[in-house]
Amino acid sequence: MKAHSGKTAIVTGASSGIGRASAEALARAGFTVFGTSRRATGNGPANVSMLACDVTDGDSVTALVSNVLAQTGRIDLLVNNAGIGLLGGAEESSIAQVQSLFDVNLFGVIRMTNAVLPSMRRRGQGRVVNIGSILGLVPAPYSAHYSAVKHALEGYSESLDHEVRAFNIRVSVIEPAFVRTVFDQNGIEPDSLLKEYDQARTGFKALLADVMPKADRPEIVADAVVEAAADASPRRRYTVGKAARQVSLLRRFAPAGMFDKTLRKQFRLPV
Repeated sequence: MKAHSGKTAIVTGASSGIGRASAEALARAGFTVFGTSRRATGNGPANVSMLACDVTDGDSVTALVSNVLAQTGRIDLLVNNAGIGLLGGAEESSIAQVQSLFDVNLFGVIRMTNAVLPSMRRRGQGRVVNIGSILGLVPAPYSAHYSAVKHALEGYSESLDHEVRAFNIRVSVIEPAFVRTVFDQNGIEPDSLLKEYDQARTGFKALLADVMPKADRPEIVADAVVEAAADASPRRRYTVGKAARQVSLLRRFAPAGMFDKTLRKQFRLPV
């Protein structure tokens, strides 16, 4: 189906995982898709033009957007997917390391969004879809900084949606739980490891090893991206996958004590 033929999309972090699946799904839906990776790659998604872009570098972001506009004259959709993970005790990361995490996962989103909004406003239409996480709604032991950045992304996205709606631009967040990608393997280690957390860190890595093979496939998230791009009245949040929906409902409706115990049980922590 080519329901969106003629429209242009940018997908950051499109070389693998959710970004790759989303770029390919959008191409199948008829978008002209430009995917990005920090370094140029010759093995990109099918029917997607790959361009190099470092979302932590304002000049690189500006050059990317200018390049796409020069080729197509329009940007209808931005999918902010580029991101990194960080697993460990909260006190095991230096402030500099946490700032680096935010620079990619939050400020990279803001740089990209600020770069595309002027052309969207001039055309009087556009969509921004941010790849968030169910960890933007719930706490995550040994992922405190990653959870913090996803909570921040939720607040930024919903607030921005109210601001730009007057220009016929909408902003949505996709909220998956665990997704079967190499994301967890590509995360960064804390830069100040403490022996007091060795056992907990080992246990959480074992939990991930058990969960990831049964996690949702990235194509499920990609379908939600296409849905958010196509909906006539897009939702601000798209919770994706059975596990994420269950956690979302539990967070909203379960008593605080029950939720606390359930979360600790799921993370294999003493109740």
